Amino acid sequence: MEMKLERVPIEHKDVIHHLMQFYLYDFTEFLDIELEETGKFETYPDLDTFWEQGEGKFAILISFYNKPAGFALVERLHHSLEADYYMTEFFIMKKYRRSGLGSWAAKELFQQYKGKWKVTQLRNNKPAQKFWQKVIGDYTGGEYIEKTLPDSGNVSQYFKL
Repeated sequence: MEMKLERVPIEHKDVIHHLMQFYLYDFTEFLDIELEETGKFETYPDLDTFWEQGEGKFAILISFYNKPAGFALVERLHHSLEADYYMTEFFIMKKYRRSGLGSWAAKELFQQYKGKWKVTQLRNNKPAQKFWQKVIGDYTGGEYIEKTLPDSGNVSQYFKL
């Protein structure tokens, strides 16, 4: 299979740490993120909890022809009326964008983790908003709610299938 999702075991967590550098680089367009003196971005906050906390946090590698192409960080929200799952982060390397990989991966995640979902994008990240509106719209047949969060202005989609 050319496209694949797999949970990343702790012994391979470095692949997510490395891909996170590309993700953070992409976010310099939308947030004021600076490199450290080492030439790297600061470690993503609480990334290691995706392995340390056991169930409830899922670090997933997205591969294309057995090569790392992106990742998703998904959280199970145990005590939330808002959603069962939250797409904490989702990243596809630019090389693989517009190939269908991102849409496929998102829909596969929704299938694997069934329940109520919340997906949020930064207020100024219009490409991400457009991507998620299309993917979620296609997946749900347009049956989702979109809200602008009053405190941040960020946009969230909510749905259940």
